[in-house]
Amino acid sequence: MNSPEPQVIRMYEARQEIYPREARGRYASLRWLCVWLTQLTFYGLPWLTWNGRQAVLFDLVTRKFYLFGLVLWPQDFIYLAALLIVCAWLLFLVTAIAGRVWCGFSCPQTVYTEIFLWIERKIEGPRSARMAMAKQGPSLKKYSKKTAKHLAWGVVALWTGFTFVGYFTPIKLLGAATFTLAFGPWEWFWVLFYALATYGNAGWLREQVCKYMCPYARFQSSMFDRDTLIVTYDGKRGEPRGKVAKNTGKSINGGSCIDCTMCVQVCPTGIDIRNGLQYECIGCAACVDACDSVMDKVNQPRGLIRYSTDRAVVDGMTVHDIRRHAMRPRVLIYCAGLLLVVLAVASSLALRTPLKMDVIRDRGSMGREVDGGAIENVYRLQIMNTSERGHRYRIAARGLPGLALATADEVTLEGTETRAVPIRLRAPHGAGQTGSNKITVQLTALDDPALTVSETAVFIVPR
Repeated sequence: MNSPEPQVIRMYEARQEIYPREARGRYASLRWLCVWLTQLTFYGLPWLTWNGRQAVLFDLVTRKFYLFGLVLWPQDFIYLAALLIVCAWLLFLVTAIAGRVWCGFSCPQTVYTEIFLWIERKIEGPRSARMAMAKQGPSLKKYSKKTAKHLAWGVVALWTGFTFVGYFTPIKLLGAATFTLAFGPWEWFWVLFYALATYGNAGWLREQVCKYMCPYARFQSSMFDRDTLIVTYDGKRGEPRGKVAKNTGKSINGGSCIDCTMCVQVCPTGIDIRNGLQYECIGCAACVDACDSVMDKVNQPRGLIRYSTDRAVVDGMTVHDIRRHAMRPRVLIYCAGLLLVVLAVASSLALRTPLKMDVIRDRGSMGREVDGGAIENVYRLQIMNTSERGHRYRIAARGLPGLALATADEVTLEGTETRAVPIRLRAPHGAGQTGSNKITVQLTALDDPALTVSETAVFIVPR
């Protein structure tokens, strides 16, 4: 008896090269609008100035984060956490309503892949020319085009890495250092690292980032329901598909789908949307534009592939019904949560005092008796002027009878300056009980009495 031949089970499917056809239509125009808006913002923000300095700068050396007129310090890390919460809530809300529109129109992976594909088309030609070139043997023309394409990709990637580092190192100083290549080691590392990531992700990996590396594609289904807008194929209208009939404009089998595969050819992830919603679909609607153009040519109504909901396709709902179902409990909860977080952050920023002070006792001196029998304690005030305007402050202390400063009671700080100010406080003999006594140190701006902070401290009376 012959033993069965062993079967080879492949755990990994080799990548099939995808050559997306250029899509034209309203969604393609909207996607390019998002490309322009995001890239003008990304590349342009570091060059804006505000009060004589870079408008947006995360200065890690001085530990100051500048956002136009707002200056944040490491102590304001809570605002970064709040920003991440706002982004998460906003992502949940948008996904519940419109599916993966972020992925399809504004995600950096989509944006830079779109830019790199545009460069590829300009140098190597349309889809058919690129596919034919891939099958050709070695030639000077082929390698010259490939070299030109990769050089153009490299320029975009390096400029992207340079701009990214410009958010953390003043970009004008970085630009001046470019001509002499006088970058510091960290600047070199991050410019090249971010450039390599852009070049690799948008030029080589492309759809593999969306399919295998991005976690959003995996958990998006938990945020979808039957009323979420997704790219859908109307199977009732399209099937049975077949080649187009000359007289009717429909397929020879009676459906509206003429099986031209244009929806597959324009898909950046290479899927067939006619097989239903798949996790690889990024919601870019390139297939919608392609199908609408085909329907126009065969004199059929648009919308065979369209943005719709699962409920609308099954039940034949109108656009008005889709909008009415959009405001469902899940969406209302996301809206309420997002509104609460935004209001809390806005209120905190509005009520934020641009002055911080820590009172630190001198641990080397627990309290000592000086001339005249007075008791003296030594402190260090760690003062931070978090605004960009300089102030002169008055230092005061209270909490014990006769408590007064034995040092200067005024100090001047420039904008965004931090300074350690040593002070000595004295109280008359017998002013407090032996041991620890609670006192308050107050700092008030002379030109703005409303700008004041108070911190508690301990005044030691020795035995």
